[in-house]
Parts: sequence; C-alpha cells; structure tokens
Amino acid sequence: MNTIVSDQAAINNQLSQRFIALDPGGYFLIYLDRQAPAICADHYANDIDDKGLAVDPDTGEPLSCRGKVERKPDAKFRAKTAKELCIAIFEEPQTCLVTKLDHAAYLGREFIRAEIALAQDQEYIQD
Repeated sequence: MNTIVSDQAAINNQLSQRFIALDPGGYFLIYLDRQAPAICADHYANDIDDKGLAVDPDTGEPLSCRGKVERKPDAKFRAKTAKELCIAIFEEPQTCLVTKLDHAAYLGREFIRAEIALAQDQEYIQD
C-alpha cells in the first residue's frame, strides 16, 4: 500500500470514531442488491432519548447498531448510482428524511463507496 493510501485510510479510520449527534429525521441502512444491480437505502424513523440514543418510536427501546433490524423501513430507495440515489432522497421527497447536513454528507460518502463496490464487485459494509 502506498503512503498516500495508507495516510488516507488512517485519517478515515480515526474520523469514523468521532461523536456524531443522531439525526432526528431517522437513519438509513445501506446495502447492495447485486441481482438488480442497485444501491439500496432503507430509511427508518427514530426518536432520540435524553441520553442521545436512538430509540424505536413504537416501543421506546434503544436501537442496536449491530445485528439484524427487525423493523420495517418507512421508505425504500433503489438506484444504479450514488447521484441517482442522492437526487431521489434529497431532491424528490415530499417529506425531508434528512435534517442534518453532516448526515447528508455522510450518506453521500457512503453512496459513493457503495457505487464503487457495486461496480468493482467488492464487498460493501456501511461505515
């Protein structure tokens, strides 16, 4: 691995550990559908408790970041490219699902990563 790539990986790994306040608009689970082929982004509503944790709006229970999600998404988005997905989520909906700029920037980065993984037949794991 060359020095530039190594430095970039170290910076990105460090920045991935920083605190980010949750978006009250909800969250997205991003994955690939290789059969379609498509980048998929399922949106889930959440409430945020007084500790800053995402909780299920129906049960009030904290939502886990690990394991399988047992909830049904509020909205599902599918696209061939990151740009197409961003337009569908940020420019077309009647209801704004993303209320924080840092969340929007994060989603854009993740959609690009997913697009590259789809094009290069690589594994994609959401950061």
